[in-house]
Amino acid sequence: MKKCISLCCLVLFSLLSVTAYAANPDPSTLKVALLPDENAATIIKKNRPLQEYLEKKLDKKVELVVTTDYSSMIEAMRHGRLDLAYFGPLSYVLAKQKSDIEPFAAIRQKGKTTYQAVLIANTAAGIDKIGDIAGKDVAFGDKASTSSHLIPKSMLAEKNLFAGKNYREHFVGAHDAVAMSVQNGHAQAGGLSKPIFETLVQRGMINPEKVKLVAESKPFPQYPWTMRSDLDPKLKQKIRAAFVEIDDPAILKPFKAEGFGRVTDKDYDVVRNLGGLLKLDFSKF
Repeated sequence: MKKCISLCCLVLFSLLSVTAYAANPDPSTLKVALLPDENAATIIKKNRPLQEYLEKKLDKKVELVVTTDYSSMIEAMRHGRLDLAYFGPLSYVLAKQKSDIEPFAAIRQKGKTTYQAVLIANTAAGIDKIGDIAGKDVAFGDKASTSSHLIPKSMLAEKNLFAGKNYREHFVGAHDAVAMSVQNGHAQAGGLSKPIFETLVQRGMINPEKVKLVAESKPFPQYPWTMRSDLDPKLKQKIRAAFVEIDDPAILKPFKAEGFGRVTDKDYDVVRNLGGLLKLDFSKF
């Protein structure tokens, strides 16, 4: 009986601790999550300048967090284990459905806080336009990715091509994996972020003689930085200011950005509308 009571007390204490953390409007340590698009140790190492900058600007300790994938990042935010998080547009929309969070800044490139996705194809697959992808194998990244799933899939849908009906879809995890899958012929076509595709070509990882660009999407809102809405208003103001004032190349390099610009939740309605177009059940992501 004593053991049972002790166990119940321990569980209750744990639950209260979690609740207390989630409700703390001004934590002494900010837990900041970064996209899990590389090895966790590599991501944290690359973003040490950001960590040091935020600690100085906000006068708080900053702990960088890298989850195993998009879904675990969304769940960590939902359970109050994160204070700030850098989401993809779609993963933000999914997280927003489950958490009281708000976007406050997005990366700025060439003066804009928007970016594009692309559809690519193996040059030997006989694909010159989107319609030629019919009957082919198409590689996407993570299911919760905007530019390596949602946007390219919508581009196909606009040409009346739907997964499982007009082409075979394959999820390979990451943007670079999509490009490599197409180059190696494991898929005849694929969708990913335009900036990432261009970087892969520039680095020589993708051979333009083996992979070609088929189509570019219209502009979509960039990856947003988000924070818990229940943080102290003064702290939130300091966080916003800290990000839009970043001009250190060492901090911006991992994001391939020239800076950060302000964004709001309304900017991501276009992403929500795409989900409706594709008749996606976001609850299954």
